Amino acid sequence: MGRLSRAELQEYNRARVLDAARNEFTERGFPGAKVDAIAERAGLTRGAVYSNFPGKRALYFAVLADLAERVPEPPHPEPGRTAPQALGALARAWVAGLPLVGADTGERYADGGPRLGRHLMSEVLSEERIRRPFAQLMKLDAILLGLALEELRPSGLPAPPARLVRLAEAVLTTLHGASQMADAAPGFIEPFNVVSACERLAGLDLQDAWPPPHLPYIPQARPADEPWSPPPAMDAVRGEPARTAGDGVVAILGLHRLEAAEEAVRAAPPGATVTAVLVTGEPDELMPLARLAVAGLCGCLRQAFPRSAWPRLQVVYDASGALARAAGVPAVSDGTEAAVRIERGRIVARADGRGACHAAATAAGATRAHDARRDDTSRPS
Repeated sequence: MGRLSRAELQEYNRARVLDAARNEFTERGFPGAKVDAIAERAGLTRGAVYSNFPGKRALYFAVLADLAERVPEPPHPEPGRTAPQALGALARAWVAGLPLVGADTGERYADGGPRLGRHLMSEVLSEERIRRPFAQLMKLDAILLGLALEELRPSGLPAPPARLVRLAEAVLTTLHGASQMADAAPGFIEPFNVVSACERLAGLDLQDAWPPPHLPYIPQARPADEPWSPPPAMDAVRGEPARTAGDGVVAILGLHRLEAAEEAVRAAPPGATVTAVLVTGEPDELMPLARLAVAGLCGCLRQAFPRSAWPRLQVVYDASGALARAAGVPAVSDGTEAAVRIERGRIVARADGRGACHAAATAAGATRAHDARRDDTSRPS
């Protein structure tokens, strides 16, 4: 191997640590794994491990996120064309990793090894600072699934069409519950029943409707005229480069404010691209948790829904804060909510605080107002 740059060496060591951690967690489980043993497996010092990850839990989340993002998808998936078909396909993809019971071991998994994620919920429950972002990540998953279900509705339905996010929450409750029961009581879950239940949930009417924001409390979007040059980013929903340069709304959201992404989607004009940029004050630990939560759903969603029904929402991870800085948000935290409106390659409006997503999405005519002001100032007196 030739001489590596400092960044290349750091990435190389990080990959070695993750590989060693995956082996350690596989053999000993999360409770029995030791950071010293991971360092020894990686051929590095304990300090080198901590220079890449703040602790064992951060390593655990990162290993699970990497595995979730690398799950191979079928070469020719058969997506559903109706809501029951799509939810059945989603459930089949989900339960593919649940335990299979064998007479020899009592808990054998579809991939032949132990399910590494069986200690995830105990770690989520261990601290409020983990539970709160996890709850919002589940909200984001429900929004993504609900939007996809809405795209499958037959055309010509009377307006306003029903919101299907509550239905998505019921489906995700069923699937996550199946995962937890499969870990706690191998053999209890019958995959066919889980698939059948999700198919039938498609007909459930939960009287869901999008509540309009309380307008007196929505901040006003501020007109702007700034260049928009976002760095390259990946869309976690589609698993491909994000389209962040076109017209639309870019929402910078901390992990405590992810449900605000729905406000941008509901308020944005037809055809506008809506991007949720996820940021956090603890990127080394919480960003892998975000990757895990989104990948777990979207890997199944891409198999189960036709591309035409994939949600009109991009999700981008911004662990370094580079995209947030490009949007004029230099400092971020888990409570961040800021949004910008993009038109013709420029930021034409921005808003901050609760309600920022709705404010930026409804900043109609921002470019026209700016052009009018520019024309006024250019006229001779």
